[in-house]
Amino acid sequence: MAQTLQRGPVSGTAVKRAGKKRKPFLLDFYSTAVGKKYVMAITGIMLIGFVVAHMVGNLKMYLGIVEKDGVRDYDLDIYGEYLRQLLVPIVPEYGTLWLMRIGLLAALVFHVHAAYTLTVLNRKARPVKYQSARDYQVASFASRTMRWTGSLVLLFILWHLADLTLGWVNPDFEYGEVYRNVDASLSRVPVAILYIVANIALGIHLFHGVWSLFQSMGWNNPKFNQWRRSLATAIAAIVVIGNVSFPVMVLAGVVEFDPDAGTVIHGEVEEVDE
Repeated sequence: MAQTLQRGPVSGTAVKRAGKKRKPFLLDFYSTAVGKKYVMAITGIMLIGFVVAHMVGNLKMYLGIVEKDGVRDYDLDIYGEYLRQLLVPIVPEYGTLWLMRIGLLAALVFHVHAAYTLTVLNRKARPVKYQSARDYQVASFASRTMRWTGSLVLLFILWHLADLTLGWVNPDFEYGEVYRNVDASLSRVPVAILYIVANIALGIHLFHGVWSLFQSMGWNNPKFNQWRRSLATAIAAIVVIGNVSFPVMVLAGVVEFDPDAGTVIHGEVEEVDE
């Protein structure tokens, strides 16, 4: 009687592959250089939107004290209270604000992680740096300094949170008094200089970031390069001019908290006796 033999795997490699679990698509895609570039571009768009909106909202400090519907308060403080009350009573006070903060923090973490791991991948793919003299000349100053400006901006964000959100490094910090806190912080010359330098670095980072995200998303076309450059220049310039104006105007005395104008308490002004 003929004996039937069962054929086993050809090699150990076949056994290993058969038992290996497949990664979820998103994780598998993120492990590639293309996936990391997409993540950097998408999170970059989110962060750019926040930076522009944050700068525009802070311009309210130039309106000083305003009166609306019988409420008299610093317009910047009214704006801050509006953010704290978003979607109340559907969500608790500060709820929407913290959800936005968590979302932005997640975008920042993914942006930094994608940038770092992409750098590691590039170094492994090309351990010997290849760059001709012409390549170095063509590369812009912004592109060559992306890691440095990104690191500086990240450190500045941590300082900014400790200064104007948590008040840890602002000795005159008063919770909820945005106008007062900005004046108290930026009246210190070293802090004002820090804000100016950090926002110049932010502008350089934004310029190259806006320019390169179109390429990362596959939206680049030689016909639109001038348009891309103009958009990158405009966003970077608007953000830098707007943000740098705050410490400059505080030091110049244009923005100044005036305690003699009354004590501002959530929209009510108590007159100060002469």
